[in-house]
Amino acid sequence: MTDTRRHRGPHPEDRRLFAPDQVPRLVQATAELSWLLARRYSQAAAWKLVGDHHQLHRRQRLGILRCACPPEVATARRARRGPPRGRVVCDGFNVIVGVEAALAGGVLLRGIDGLYRDLASVHGTYRKVDETALAVDLLGGVLRGAEDVLWLLDRPVSNSGRVAALLREAGWETRLVDSADREAATLAEQGWAVATADGPLLDRVGPAVDLVGAVIEALDQVWVVDLGATTSTGSV
Repeated sequence: MTDTRRHRGPHPEDRRLFAPDQVPRLVQATAELSWLLARRYSQAAAWKLVGDHHQLHRRQRLGILRCACPPEVATARRARRGPPRGRVVCDGFNVIVGVEAALAGGVLLRGIDGLYRDLASVHGTYRKVDETALAVDLLGGVLRGAEDVLWLLDRPVSNSGRVAALLREAGWETRLVDSADREAATLAEQGWAVATADGPLLDRVGPAVDLVGAVIEALDQVWVVDLGATTSTGSV
């Protein structure tokens, strides 16, 4: 079936699944999953245990998985985060999709580490939406203070070439690579700061930049659900 979406907005069930009356349960579930991960429980086993215990919907389970991490990991990620100065490499689809979702009214979840995650997913296929050009413009505005900026896009993702062309038209150096994560990690070893909200990538690099957060916090009427709030489990 042809993908005809023009926006990366909320799923039809998100208003119910992430409504205010659901948030305390989701905060607790995120904290419990983080607690188990800190004690080296298998991620898959811990995720199922917490999701089943709280009887969470599939999208709620995805949300807590993206927002949970051990408190010490969250602290380390926060400590390495800074403004976009010097050389910055951008995990392209990760940051663009996050801002597109925010602009389209999709839910943004704030995790234990203070970073924002969307519930959209590329899954090997990217489709430009009405918010794409504005998302690139807003992200570019945050990056103007950096000395050098390099955007990385996953070549295997369909339409990546079109996004690369859009970024180049905006004046940014852009590369299509087999794995943006792997290339970003390599550049991080050479002193580049990495702009991403991808947890596993963040844990492999040094300095990091929260581009999505910088854009979101400057926008009005963005739908943010904070799953990193403190609970009795002792989450960050």
